[in-house]
Amino acid sequence: MMQLHQVGRVESPLRNRDDAPRQGDEGAPTAWVVFDESVRDALGDVAVGDELILITWFDRADRDVQTVHPRNDLTRPPTGVFSTRSPDRPNPVGLHRVSVIARDGLRVQVSHLEALDGTPVVDVKPVLGDVDDR
Repeated sequence: MMQLHQVGRVESPLRNRDDAPRQGDEGAPTAWVVFDESVRDALGDVAVGDELILITWFDRADRDVQTVHPRNDLTRPPTGVFSTRSPDRPNPVGLHRVSVIARDGLRVQVSHLEALDGTPVVDVKPVLGDVDDR
C-alpha cells in the first residue's frame, strides 16, 4: 500500500484554476509554502537562493481524465495525459521548479508557483547541477 503525507500547503493569491497560468514561467505569482512542524528538521538547510522542485498534490484535479487537448486548444488532437502537463490525471502530482526568495521559520516564499491556494505539498527536492552535489 502506498501512502503520501502532506508536509505543507501553498498560500497563494491564485484561488481558482481559471486564474492560474499553465506553467510557472507564464506569469505565476510569488507564493508562500507553509510547512508542518513535523518536518522542521527536513527543512533546516533550505535557504534563500536555493532552487527547488516542489511536489504537490492537485487536490482539485479530475482523476478520471486520461486524454486532453493540450493547453485546452481544441485544434490540437486529444493526447494522453502522460504526454502532457495537465493537472487532471489519474495521480495528480504537480512538479514546480521554484526559487526561494525568503524564509521565515516554517514559511518559505518562492517565485513562480502556479499552484492554487491550499494545494497540499508532499515533498521538496533540490534542483541538482552535478549529481554529486548532494
